[in-house]
Amino acid sequence: MQKTTRDYDNVFKTLKSKHKRLFIPVINDIFGKQYPHDAKVEILPSEGYLTESNATDGSSTIKVFESDFLLKIGNEFYLLECQSYDDGSMAIRIAEYAFIAARQYAKWDSGNVTLAMPKFSVIYVKRTDRTPQKTSITFIFPNGQEVRYESENIILETLTKEYIVEKRLFPYIPFYIARYEKDLISENGTERAEQDLKYFRDEITKLHKTGELTRNEIIDLMNFVNTIITHITNGNSNEERLVNVMGGIVLETESERLLRVGKEAGLIEGLAEGHASGLIEGQIQEIIEMGTEFGLSDNAILERLQARTGISAEEAARCFQTYRKA
Repeated sequence: MQKTTRDYDNVFKTLKSKHKRLFIPVINDIFGKQYPHDAKVEILPSEGYLTESNATDGSSTIKVFESDFLLKIGNEFYLLECQSYDDGSMAIRIAEYAFIAARQYAKWDSGNVTLAMPKFSVIYVKRTDRTPQKTSITFIFPNGQEVRYESENIILETLTKEYIVEKRLFPYIPFYIARYEKDLISENGTERAEQDLKYFRDEITKLHKTGELTRNEIIDLMNFVNTIITHITNGNSNEERLVNVMGGIVLETESERLLRVGKEAGLIEGLAEGHASGLIEGQIQEIIEMGTEFGLSDNAILERLQARTGISAEEAARCFQTYRKA
């Protein structure tokens, strides 16, 4: 897959638009809040700002920037910015985003205006020697009054996988693999990365089974992890192996659950020579569809078909061809 510079941004923005509730524990962790995980979260429109830059030939171009994530929980506003590296301009951009957000929701009457600045934090996916521990904004007014506000930055490389799962910081999981970027690019030493991926795979699967993560949430998290993997590996020999680790997540569908219950009760013996009940046919179709969606190899899907339904290798191959085309 061709590497693009916006993969990190796209994953973060898709997460916020599709799974905003997953950010409640992130807000709690960053700002020391205790919002319940079912608190109402409002995603607010984040206006952009225009800036002019001059090219080497003397011409000018206008660039539009937009904040990553402005949200409201209760009466409080939060601004989260996801950044791969510090580019030197992050603090001024946060100041501009914060002011734009405050302006949008300002209160005023004749001659007075109140601007409530949002709480903010920058989430750094990668770390360099220049990555700051804090981001601060200082306002100095003409009368000499000085107001300073600073916030701790989140540097994902410093967070352990156990902490991420314990605190339910699920939006961080897709970006965790970035700490192994050099290893994945060099195609050497991917053991640690594979072990960490397996840890996340097993833990989020458990949380799905207990109802903490929905099927859509776990599928999207897995796909986002694979997006970052393909971004980093850029088609090298590590890509397929690492993608298949997360592709190994197994979710028990309703038809699979019914089949399991039936087998345990001795009600279903299996398939009779090439003929499946409607229930088992539904299970076969779901296994193939989910395996394809997860990016599993053909052989992995065929093995799963045989293991879960008891059909022969020949019957599994026939069903695979039938339902994959469908």
